[in-house]
Amino acid sequence: MKAATGELNLTVITLLAIAAIIAFFWIIYNNNIKPTINSQWENISTYNGD
Repeated sequence: MKAATGELNLTVITLLAIAAIIAFFWIIYNNNIKPTINSQWENISTYNGD
């Protein structure tokens, strides 16, 4: 029983760590990467070839 509790704790900690990493990169993507991609896309779509 003691080993099962330790294994459950490790699983919970692992899932929380994965969720924290995903949340961190999601915030970075929405605040920094996505606007950069959108602005570059607008520059490409308005390019006349001059």
